[in-house]
Amino acid sequence: MSFKKQYLKSKPVCKVTFKLSKQEARHAQSVRLLGDFNAWDSAATPMKKLKNGDFTATLELPKDSQYQFRYLLDDKVWENDWDADTYVPSPLSLEDNSVIAV
Repeated sequence: MSFKKQYLKSKPVCKVTFKLSKQEARHAQSVRLLGDFNAWDSAATPMKKLKNGDFTATLELPKDSQYQFRYLLDDKVWENDWDADTYVPSPLSLEDNSVIAV
């Protein structure tokens, strides 16, 4: 799991590419990226499956903000990004949410 931040000079946004390897995705057929940035809508951000089995998604997020997020594997299993900037307790479960600061 990882993400890459690219700050744009032309706009007050950060282009963030989220990546989940085949092994981290536990060989899932689909992965969705859910978080504050898409109102936790399970239909909003499906990740693209690459030929090697990895998953990726790129979002433009407004700068100077923090966003909670998690990955949803095969619409059943939640997974955190263990390279996240920090973690906060989820208001809906006993688990933590990943947080990205941009």
